[in-house]
Amino acid sequence: MRILIAAAGSRGDVAPYTGLGAELSRAGHDVALAATDTFAPLAREAGLEFRGLPADTRGHGDVTGKRDLMRAAAAFITELGQGFADAVDKGTDLLLLSTTTAPLGWHLTEATGTPSLGVYLQPTAPTGDFPPVVTGSRSLGRLANRAAGRFALRMADRVYARAVTQLRHRLALPPASPSEVRRRQEQANWPVLHGFSTALVPRPADWRPGLDVVGNWWPHHDPAERLPYELEDFLSAGPRPVLIGFGSMASGDGERLSGIAVRALRRAGLRGILQSGSAGLTADGDDVLTVRDVPHALLFPRLAAVVHHGGAGTSAAALRAGVPAVPVPVTADQPFWARRLAALGAATDPVPFRSLTAERLADSLHHVVKQQSYSRAAATAAHHMAAENGARKTLKAIQQMTGG
Repeated sequence: MRILIAAAGSRGDVAPYTGLGAELSRAGHDVALAATDTFAPLAREAGLEFRGLPADTRGHGDVTGKRDLMRAAAAFITELGQGFADAVDKGTDLLLLSTTTAPLGWHLTEATGTPSLGVYLQPTAPTGDFPPVVTGSRSLGRLANRAAGRFALRMADRVYARAVTQLRHRLALPPASPSEVRRRQEQANWPVLHGFSTALVPRPADWRPGLDVVGNWWPHHDPAERLPYELEDFLSAGPRPVLIGFGSMASGDGERLSGIAVRALRRAGLRGILQSGSAGLTADGDDVLTVRDVPHALLFPRLAAVVHHGGAGTSAAALRAGVPAVPVPVTADQPFWARRLAALGAATDPVPFRSLTAERLADSLHHVVKQQSYSRAAATAAHHMAAENGARKTLKAIQQMTGG
């Protein structure tokens, strides 16, 4: 069967699908990953065919405010929708659609008859268990959480409005609003598999049929890959260090963040590794090392703690390694994941990015490294996650759906 996985966003929004795609390939399927051109190397390293999608998150600025985030998202989605149909060829047997691409992919399914399945990295369906992940708000109570969830979906519909109008015109489909098409999918119990752990988010009992949580899809990496020699030497030269990194966040803020990171590490008496990321973190010294991208699966188990932005992928990788965290959420769904980690006891209370100081970070680092309760909670979650196999469960769901 020819399967196309369509994903869009930052690295954390795309990389998990390389592991899912590799698992489907091992099962004998022909798998292609459609994403923006930045991620072509990730797809090819996983042995997947790559198809380019227009748009790039880097072209829409680094935003933290909700209003700016909505504007940037709408611009990105409109650009993405302009060439989305080109990624699907006539031989595609199944579309796997991410949170970002599903509201576009539904129209391709309608136009071509190609079956589709949601493969989401975030919970988007309204529930009384928690407020919508993109709002960053605390629980409002069950009724208000559900109402806020429905409102968040309507706001997302607005983000897709222009792209959907243009895409349906190109596909010669009759006009239909994003909200109208979304409601059709919900009423049909369109299946969505969620690629996160039930350790972090158990399946809400009030979700409709067709929504399931299967466990994480882990980014592919070559089993023969090793950490760089310089990093190995640093890890072996003393006590376990702390990793500090902000992924694709905080572009252009590297000098300030690097200074905060180094002062916090030294104030807490810890060795540290700075992961440069989009912020461009960098520092030199016997007690600190700067690295670029390295596989979380190889590095995280050798750390004392991780300071990160609270992205879904990094949050899960730290838990998988049994390593406690200090989350510093910046925007979007990051405050949600940061709170879930803290609620498990595997992380300190989140330190909002705009409130980050060396003193506050040092205090959080001292607590997370010295108090064993954080490590024990992370280890318990890691044991839970080891029993999950998101890629295998997804393969089984596809076999049941397609009869193959």
